[in-house]
Amino acid sequence: MGNYPEDLVAPMRDELSAAGFRHLLSPGEVDAALARPGLSLLVVNSVCGCAAASARPGVREALGRGLKFDQLLTVFAGMEKDATQQAREYFEGAMATSPQVAILKDGQLLRLLQRSEFLDRGPEEIADRIEAAYRGALAEA
Repeated sequence: MGNYPEDLVAPMRDELSAAGFRHLLSPGEVDAALARPGLSLLVVNSVCGCAAASARPGVREALGRGLKFDQLLTVFAGMEKDATQQAREYFEGAMATSPQVAILKDGQLLRLLQRSEFLDRGPEEIADRIEAAYRGALAEA
């Protein structure tokens, strides 16, 4: 059970659902999704202001630029705590922040954007950062 009422969180979930994201609600769902081969974009969603003001809109804008992922995945910090913790296990010891945007290939972390990269930045700048991370990840993959 989460810290927030579902009716408060639902529009925040819907913002990513409308962009094609699949919500992972349990640790098993996280592991199963990240066991699938291919390039995944995993967003740790949040109720915080920077998620609403820049992270979610920036993710949507980045996807509108033609970035191609095999999977679009999300967990919600403060709601599905076990699923969020399991997702962060793939982040190779990085500090847990919310929001976070990870690019993984075959379950291996290639790039991770932390909360500090979203603060005081607009959606376009966030989309630029996600696009740069994507291009860098493709160059390594």
